[in-house]
Amino acid sequence: MSNETSSPGSIVSGPRPAPADSAVSKETRRRVIAASFIGNFVEWFDYAVYGYLAVTIATVFFPESDPQTGLLLTFALFAISFLVRPLGGFIWGHIGDRVGRRTALSLSILIMSGATFCIALIPGYDTIGIWAPVLLLIIRVVQGFSASGEYAGASAFLVEYAPANRRGLYAAVVPASTAAGLLLGSLMAGLLTTLLSTEAMQSWGWRLPFLLAAPMGLIGRYIRTKLEDTPVFRELAAEDHAVKAPVSSLFRNHWRQLLQAVGAVLLNAVGFYVILSYMPTYLSSELGLGETESFLATTIALITYIGFIFLTGMLSDRYGRKKVLISASVAFIVLTVPAFALLGTGNFLVIVLVQILLGAMLTLNDGTLPSFLAEMFPTRVRYSGFAVSFNLSNALFGGTAPFMATLLIAATASDLAPAWYLVAAAVVSLIAVSLSRETCKEPLRHE
Repeated sequence: MSNETSSPGSIVSGPRPAPADSAVSKETRRRVIAASFIGNFVEWFDYAVYGYLAVTIATVFFPESDPQTGLLLTFALFAISFLVRPLGGFIWGHIGDRVGRRTALSLSILIMSGATFCIALIPGYDTIGIWAPVLLLIIRVVQGFSASGEYAGASAFLVEYAPANRRGLYAAVVPASTAAGLLLGSLMAGLLTTLLSTEAMQSWGWRLPFLLAAPMGLIGRYIRTKLEDTPVFRELAAEDHAVKAPVSSLFRNHWRQLLQAVGAVLLNAVGFYVILSYMPTYLSSELGLGETESFLATTIALITYIGFIFLTGMLSDRYGRKKVLISASVAFIVLTVPAFALLGTGNFLVIVLVQILLGAMLTLNDGTLPSFLAEMFPTRVRYSGFAVSFNLSNALFGGTAPFMATLLIAATASDLAPAWYLVAAAVVSLIAVSLSRETCKEPLRHE
């Protein structure tokens, strides 16, 4: 038993299940789903737009570089913004476990939407020189800090409100909202590149999607402030059993689960940003597909991806988290390289079908991971455990994925390099998940 529970009147030793969820109304759960969806949607809409408009952004902020160097610098800024995410995971985890999930989520969406709006206001390199990419970097770091609290908090929020036998389905709302944000980003990027000239895109067109963040963020914050915190957290707070230093307790008492979680997230980190964010750039810059066709293929794949996500959530509720996550890793190990080889055919129909296949494979991981991670840690450190493991893996391997993919292609002269990177990530995740325990049929624990 940890030090925090050794005082008189503390909770008894050993795992204690969370209270029954029958008192939560359907209306409350619907509002929880809406609040979790819109907040995460706004967060990843920005990441989508940045990734899909990377070629244009590279021209605006690094005009003196050759195209590939400018693209590398743009993705380097994307990766650097992820370095702050582990720090953000510690801070947001502390707030979420100590003060409350709702407080952390309401703050994170406000910071993210404000920072995203500011990107639209940054002058280009031709106007203020080196200060343009410097300002872009600063704002990206602020966004990275904000995003580090969103995915983990929304997942914990949904799992703690969900019926016990549907936690996987409820938690799947988080990756579904992420994919919806990517979908809107893809649609907007495709529409803008189709309707506007290259000069108009570089002058003002690329700024339009970032301007949408402010109103969407304010709507999301308003919805979140109208909700109560989760029943299990309110029970801990009422009994004064919240951990005073959740991150310290996490590393002291749950370090094995933390290591397993970091490894399990690896495939999701690399797969998400290669398949859903970097892919349009890969198709247009590396394979020579037109920008409009690249966005269209990604958009079609994203629509099917959202549907697959909820199916995966239901499968994980029925068959268990481990079986579905292991299936995802095996599928990536076996099928990724052949799938990328088919992308090289240049046939649009083949490219769309391959992207749908890769997206379906990723949903086996992405749709299961939120409930898997939330169930792995007890209520007292759930937000911290999820946030630290998820953001550490994403900082090291997710944010760097577009940069690494571009760099590996340049170093090996092989368009299949990103595929082998995905295979390596799948092997690590397979080992980590295999060493973890199944939790889907167990009640949520307080400690």
